[in-house]
Amino acid sequence: MANTNTEWISMSDKAIIYTIGKYIKHQRLSQNITQEKIAEIAGINRWTMSRIENGEAISLISLIQILRALNLLNVLDIFKIETQLSPLELARIEKQKRQRATTDGSIKQHESEW
Repeated sequence: MANTNTEWISMSDKAIIYTIGKYIKHQRLSQNITQEKIAEIAGINRWTMSRIENGEAISLISLIQILRALNLLNVLDIFKIETQLSPLELARIEKQKRQRATTDGSIKQHESEW
């Protein structure tokens, strides 16, 4: 793995922006798409594409538009919040599940019309 969490932590903000720009440029070139075409798809100007690829800051909305144009929104999966149940909560829920059916007649039986 090229960049571990420790490396990101030790990087300056400017270095992180530079790394993101290089990633975008690499992905764009690997898809063989011009800056102008990505800018058009993303609804931004080519100057903004040039800025991020050269390691300059752009707005978050522009970054999202670029990632969408490159079909790379999956890189944002890290931001998903998934609720996880604790083992105790899971055990409590399992204990509450019905274990067997009742036969005491409390549930009305459907009478046949035959």
